[in-house]
Amino acid sequence: MTDLLKVQDLSAGYGEAVVLHDLSLTLGEGQTLALLGRNGTGKTTFINTLAGATRQHAGSIHLGGAALHKMPSHERAAAGIGWVPQERNIFKSLTVHENLTAVARPARSGRASSPWTPARVYQLFPRLAERKTNLGTQLSGGEQQMLALGRALVLNPTLLLLDEPCEGLAPIIVQELLRAIRRITRDEGLSAIIVEQHPQAILAISDSAAVLERGTLVYSGSALSLQEQPERLDKLLGVAR
Repeated sequence: MTDLLKVQDLSAGYGEAVVLHDLSLTLGEGQTLALLGRNGTGKTTFINTLAGATRQHAGSIHLGGAALHKMPSHERAAAGIGWVPQERNIFKSLTVHENLTAVARPARSGRASSPWTPARVYQLFPRLAERKTNLGTQLSGGEQQMLALGRALVLNPTLLLLDEPCEGLAPIIVQELLRAIRRITRDEGLSAIIVEQHPQAILAISDSAAVLERGTLVYSGSALSLQEQPERLDKLLGVAR
């Protein structure tokens, strides 16, 4: 399997504060990684660092051979990063359709699956099609999350970064989002790193898993293996039984 993402000896944080310490991992093409850990262990910092939104103190990040650590954030999007942050960052003064068309990029050469367009996003999330003329301020939290995911997809990225996509949403919306993420990753083969507080749900749709503790990697391996060892998973996540 060809490595799509290679992170080596990464240290990063905010200003002089270092949150991530000597972190190394790889992700293969078409693979999904579940990034787990308790609150405050560095998961969001890792996602933000890949997207170029933190201060990197040491190490390297390569995506398909491109040296991301040498690029500003806007160049990382052009290099293949599709980022859905916790804040969603949709344009609330624009309509659903304007949000999608404003950022859409052509598909990359050699792409195996069909390119992502606003029309395909509407197929993935029919409720966005029903609200395509609504402003971002007129959407529910779940609809805003669908739109944030759709905006990342129409960039036609090679790596999708999802930071707690199901946080604060109703269970029925969570299930809809999880089905969409499964389709995007498992069926479409888009590589992804997913931070989520529902470990079993994310492990079920991931190929590999990584667990952070105090900014260091304490587990890296098969998602299925970790899913089948709930006591070990609870211990890694600090869950008392």
